Amino acid sequence: MNIHPVNERTDALVAVLTDVWEASVRATHTFLTKSDIAALRQYVPDALRAVEHLTVLLDDNGQPAGFCGVDGRRLEMLFLHPDMIGKGAGRMLVQHVFDTYQVNAVCVNEQNPNAAAFYRRMGFVLDHRTELDEQGRPFPLLYLKRN
Repeated sequence: MNIHPVNERTDALVAVLTDVWEASVRATHTFLTKSDIAALRQYVPDALRAVEHLTVLLDDNGQPAGFCGVDGRRLEMLFLHPDMIGKGAGRMLVQHVFDTYQVNAVCVNEQNPNAAAFYRRMGFVLDHRTELDEQGRPFPLLYLKRN
């Protein structure tokens, strides 16, 4: 595994990362329906292009297998291909953003308990909770912080 900060966000890279996003979400966001995922997918390319700092995790064959995005000091996105989950890839990406961008905040779906537990293991604690997600849908969010 190799971490690769991205400056140029080509259409080809965005397409591959969008596929990684979808595979990750299907494996980890079991509270979302297929139609929820399809509706969300349309926003992913713009989010990948807009996030301030994008970092891609390359697998041993040099192919994108995960990514994270940071705005300011907030981790805005972290998604891993299901084959990479549980192999230290998430820890590697988060440690990178700690070291590089001094990340101290993240938001996670409450209905994704494995992700919430992962962030707690990485030193985050609950700051506050909302009943609705940022689009007003009934998906509670946990806002976590790290000192």
